Amino acid sequence: MVDIPPSAAGQPDARTQRLQRLRRAIAENGALHLKDAAQLLNVSEMTVRRDLATADAALVCLGGHVVNATAPSAVKYTIEQEIDQHTQDKRLACRAAAALLQAGDTVFIDCGTTMQSLAECLPDDLPLSVICYSMNVAAIMTQRPRTQVMLMGGLYHPSSQSFSSDEGLAYLRKLGINKAFISAGGVHAVRGASCSNFHETAIKQAAIATAVESILVVDASKLDSLKPAFFAELESFSRIIVGGAVPREHRKPFKHLPLEYATKTG
Repeated sequence: MVDIPPSAAGQPDARTQRLQRLRRAIAENGALHLKDAAQLLNVSEMTVRRDLATADAALVCLGGHVVNATAPSAVKYTIEQEIDQHTQDKRLACRAAAALLQAGDTVFIDCGTTMQSLAECLPDDLPLSVICYSMNVAAIMTQRPRTQVMLMGGLYHPSSQSFSSDEGLAYLRKLGINKAFISAGGVHAVRGASCSNFHETAIKQAAIATAVESILVVDASKLDSLKPAFFAELESFSRIIVGGAVPREHRKPFKHLPLEYATKTG
């Protein structure tokens, strides 16, 4: 691997050529891992980081991935920003998801404000074992008298009030999970399910791989949206529950998938 220094005056601008190649790759893929970007350009990861460090790059490195700095997907997700967004549609999706639970189920509940709404929708008298890794979900679960709570620990991430660690992943993979309820910031017919925080991807993937049934729960605003951190093909889910009204033309790209639309009248 050769580390290419910035071009000297009078020579071809290699940095500009590298950024152009990266922009084309990002336009096609939505995001690119830093290691893959370095391999694409045949330079070191340090060279890629240095190329991105200047104001004219129009690309940024987030969580080890190169993304478009001006795209909506590059905007940082925070619980505070999302808590009051699309509340009614989230509740519709979560009520439909909660209706799938049976007494004695062992359930994984993902992080995010939609999952907080799901936690609030669970029947109070239903005995459950719940695995979670976010403070907002755990705070609700620990108040349920008939729920056994298993909280995954690790490094705390304030943006989603969640934890992550290798030990937590190892613990998760050892558990028997009946149903995994997964959240997403983007649900794209071609690009799959994605989120804004890269530390969440390994946890979501482990839960999907471990659970008997994986259920994606989102509000209608997430359809046809793409976030920088891809974590699963939509075919990985046995059900995709969408809360809120979705126009017929917007449903067409997803007609081959197990989408269920939860509405006031549906």
